[in-house]
Amino acid sequence: MGEELLVIPILFLTIVAPLWLVLHYVAKFRSAKSLSSADEETLAELWHQADKFESRIESLETILDEEVPGWRTRS
Repeated sequence: MGEELLVIPILFLTIVAPLWLVLHYVAKFRSAKSLSSADEETLAELWHQADKFESRIESLETILDEEVPGWRTRS
Protein backbone atom coordinates (compact mmCIF):
# COMPACT_ATOMS: atom_id res chain seq x y z
CA MET A 1 0.00 0.00 0.00
CA GLY A 2 2.92 2.35 0.66
CA GLU A 3 4.32 1.81 -2.83
CA GLU A 4 0.99 2.70 -4.46
CA LEU A 5 1.03 6.07 -2.77
CA LEU A 6 4.49 6.82 -4.16
CA VAL A 7 3.51 6.00 -7.75
CA ILE A 8 1.12 8.95 -8.12
CA PRO A 9 3.62 11.69 -7.10
CA ILE A 10 6.36 10.09 -9.19
CA LEU A 11 4.11 9.99 -12.27
CA PHE A 12 3.08 13.58 -11.66
CA LEU A 13 6.68 14.79 -11.33
CA THR A 14 7.97 12.84 -14.32
CA ILE A 15 5.11 13.24 -16.81
CA VAL A 16 2.51 15.83 -15.86
CA ALA A 17 4.66 18.60 -14.40
CA PRO A 18 7.17 18.84 -17.30
CA LEU A 19 4.37 18.70 -19.87
CA TRP A 20 2.46 21.34 -17.95
CA LEU A 21 5.51 23.64 -17.86
CA VAL A 22 6.26 23.20 -21.56
CA LEU A 23 2.69 23.94 -22.59
CA HIS A 24 2.54 26.92 -20.25
CA TYR A 25 5.63 28.56 -21.75
CA VAL A 26 4.57 27.75 -25.31
CA ALA A 27 1.30 29.56 -24.65
CA LYS A 28 3.16 32.53 -23.15
CA PHE A 29 5.49 32.69 -26.16
CA ARG A 30 2.57 32.66 -28.59
CA SER A 31 0.75 35.43 -26.74
CA ALA A 32 3.92 37.53 -26.59
CA LYS A 33 4.35 37.27 -30.37
CA SER A 34 1.12 39.13 -31.09
CA LEU A 35 0.73 42.88 -30.73
CA SER A 36 -1.13 44.37 -27.81
CA SER A 37 -3.92 46.86 -28.42
CA ALA A 38 -1.64 49.72 -27.34
CA ASP A 39 1.00 48.55 -29.81
CA GLU A 40 -1.61 48.39 -32.58
CA GLU A 41 -2.76 51.94 -31.81
CA THR A 42 0.83 53.21 -31.84
CA LEU A 43 1.50 51.44 -35.12
CA ALA A 44 -1.64 52.92 -36.69
CA GLU A 45 -0.64 56.41 -35.50
CA LEU A 46 2.86 56.01 -36.92
CA TRP A 47 1.41 54.77 -40.22
CA HIS A 48 -0.83 57.84 -40.39
CA GLN A 49 2.11 60.16 -39.66
CA ALA A 50 4.20 58.43 -42.34
CA ASP A 51 1.42 59.03 -44.88
CA LYS A 52 1.28 62.70 -43.92
CA PHE A 53 5.06 63.03 -44.24
CA GLU A 54 4.99 61.31 -47.61
CA SER A 55 2.42 63.76 -48.96
CA ARG A 56 4.41 66.70 -47.58
CA ILE A 57 7.61 65.45 -49.23
CA GLU A 58 5.79 64.98 -52.53
CA SER A 59 4.49 68.56 -52.28
CA LEU A 60 7.97 69.89 -51.56
CA GLU A 61 9.44 67.94 -54.47
CA THR A 62 6.77 69.34 -56.79
CA ILE A 63 7.55 72.88 -55.65
CA LEU A 64 11.28 72.33 -56.08
CA ASP A 65 10.78 70.82 -59.54
CA GLU A 66 8.95 73.98 -60.60
CA GLU A 67 11.20 76.56 -58.92
CA VAL A 68 14.65 74.91 -59.13
CA PRO A 69 14.86 72.67 -62.19
CA GLY A 70 17.62 70.09 -61.98
CA TRP A 71 17.83 70.13 -58.17
CA ARG A 72 17.81 66.33 -58.08
CA THR A 73 21.01 66.01 -60.10
CA ARG A 74 23.03 68.47 -57.99
CA SER A 75 25.56 67.10 -55.51
